[in-house]
Amino acid sequence: MKIGVLAVQGAFIEHEHMIEEIGHTAIEIRQRDDLEGLDGLILPGGESTVQGQLLNKLDMMKDIKNMISNGLPTLATCAGLILLSEHIADDDTVHIGTLPVTIKRNAYGRQLSSFVTNADIKHIGNYPMTFIRAPYIENVSDGVEVLASVDNHIVAAKYNNQIGLSFHPELTGDTRIHEYFLSTIK
Repeated sequence: MKIGVLAVQGAFIEHEHMIEEIGHTAIEIRQRDDLEGLDGLILPGGESTVQGQLLNKLDMMKDIKNMISNGLPTLATCAGLILLSEHIADDDTVHIGTLPVTIKRNAYGRQLSSFVTNADIKHIGNYPMTFIRAPYIENVSDGVEVLASVDNHIVAAKYNNQIGLSFHPELTGDTRIHEYFLSTIK
C-alpha cells in the first residue's frame, strides 16, 4: 500500500518509519502532485495553525478535504485531529472539517504538562499513549465511534474512513494503531 504522510510541518518522519516498518510505502506529501494514487493518508501532530496555513498556501486543503470526503482512509494525530475536526471549542476556525466532533485545543495544558499513560483502545487493547500539548474531543456527533477515553475525556474516535487521536502513536514504537489503520483500507 501507498500511504501519504503530510510532510509540511510536524512529526511526519516517525509516522513514515512506522508505515515502512509494517512493510508498506510512505510518501511525503509536500505539494498537490504528491496526493495522486494514495491508498491512505496520515495527518501528523505538530502545529495545527501552521499546517492549516501551509495547506491553504500550497493549495492542497480542498483536494485533501475532497479525498477524505470521498472515502480516503485517514489517520490523524494531535494537530491532525484538530485539522480534521468540524468544530474547535472557542474558535471559529475550520480547516478540513470532515470529522463531526468538537475539539478542545491544548486541553491538557502546555508542553510541561505532557504525559504518557496506558489506556484501552477499542479494536486494539491496552496501549501506551503519549500526550504532548494534546487536544481532546469534547463531544461527538451521531455515527462517531468512541475508541478510547482518558480521565473521562475522549482521546480516540473513528468516523467512517477517519480515525482521530489526541495522542502520538508514532512515538511509542508500538505499531498496532498503524496496523489497525492499514486494516481499514480496502
